Amino acid sequence: MPDDSSAVPERARGTRRPRPDRDDPQADGKRHQSDDRIARGGFRRSARLASLPLGFAGRSALGLGRRLGGAPAEQVSEQLQQKAAEQLFKVLGELKGGAMKFGQALSLFEAVLPDDVAGPYRQQLARLQDSAPPMPTSRVHAVLARELGPRWRDSFSSFSAQPAAAASIGQVHRAVWADGRQVAVKVQYPGADEALRSDLRQIGRMSKVISPLAGGMDIQPLVDELTERVSEELDYTLEAAAQAQAAAGFAGDPEFVVPGVLASTQRVMVSEWVEGRSLNTAFELSQEERNRMGLAYVRFLFAAPARVGLLHADPHPGNFKMLPDGRLGIIDFGLVARFPDGLPPAMGRILRVAENGDAARTAEQLRTEGFIVSDVDAQDVLDYLAPFVEPAAVPEFEFTRDWMREQFVRVRDVRANNGVAMKINLPPEYLLIHRVWLGGLAVLAQLNARAPFNAVLRELLPGYED
Repeated sequence: MPDDSSAVPERARGTRRPRPDRDDPQADGKRHQSDDRIARGGFRRSARLASLPLGFAGRSALGLGRRLGGAPAEQVSEQLQQKAAEQLFKVLGELKGGAMKFGQALSLFEAVLPDDVAGPYRQQLARLQDSAPPMPTSRVHAVLARELGPRWRDSFSSFSAQPAAAASIGQVHRAVWADGRQVAVKVQYPGADEALRSDLRQIGRMSKVISPLAGGMDIQPLVDELTERVSEELDYTLEAAAQAQAAAGFAGDPEFVVPGVLASTQRVMVSEWVEGRSLNTAFELSQEERNRMGLAYVRFLFAAPARVGLLHADPHPGNFKMLPDGRLGIIDFGLVARFPDGLPPAMGRILRVAENGDAARTAEQLRTEGFIVSDVDAQDVLDYLAPFVEPAAVPEFEFTRDWMREQFVRVRDVRANNGVAMKINLPPEYLLIHRVWLGGLAVLAQLNARAPFNAVLRELLPGYED
């Protein structure tokens, strides 16, 4: 239930016996020493992260013992994967910071994992996108007082003590603004900056030993990309500016809802509340509804650069809400790429030329844009790109886990198409586009969505119709 005590003046609250776990900051700190803020100690956090591969190795040894004892191999494997998934969620979720952000990014790509690995991990990793152990109320209030001033309560007619959602560097509380509007109050965890950087460094150093927990996925590029974007996500004023820009551009839109921003500081942001189910839960819907939501999801990813000059660069489904009126709500603009003139027209032109099967022109335009910097056979390039071009080349395309997994395995194979993957370069201006493109494909595969995606490109991708 919401905690409305913030709306009541201190002198009107009556006398009650103090409770150590709520009223005494010192007692609160002692009781919640393990979870009142992100654990900052490098040794402590490193030890927790180290427990992941060590625990995996220990369970493997235990599994071998069970098999020698007569237990079926399938049963042992299933139990080991389930235990590994539970441990992964427990450690990454409790640490928050970079550990949880890594888990969120990993959960986005669970569609590429083998079925025997993805099954038990799917549910556990998905939970990382929407939940984590909350910080105590006293800590939340301390951050609000420091960021919004000692009279921060005057801005709200009520403020829920329990977080409505939690993420890697902050948690969201539901509240009512002084004018009666329902709002979401994002509060950054104390020590988030230090913990975020520390965790990502540690995970990077341990990438090879953590890899078995990720189904053999090479996690170093993922960690590198997350590390490069740390500073942008830690400053909520940057996020507020991007969200306000998007909210203004999509105001009154029949398809999309971007909540307006009411107030922001570096560590606190207040925006309008968006009521709806997370896109994470769309797998429970009918095929027709999943198709519709998948199409809306893709339309927004392309519409935002075209309409407001912003690419939402964190495409995991926890950032998208299915509203009761059928519209798609979009939250969390902590990571965006700015394209004042929309996506690069060359992107649409290259895709269209590749779709038409012109190998020479495809390679030529890729070289012009800096994607190819060495000698490469044009047909090898076209053959390498062909599966990614396929969704644009047909009136409707169905994304499946099998299709996504096949592309993931193919791209990782350095021998495929005469090693062309090793000769393709990614220009800096395309880094976040690449992240969104791959992340979007992964989400569509999770949804098993079928829709006319070609029509979206024709309408919203610059250069495609030229």
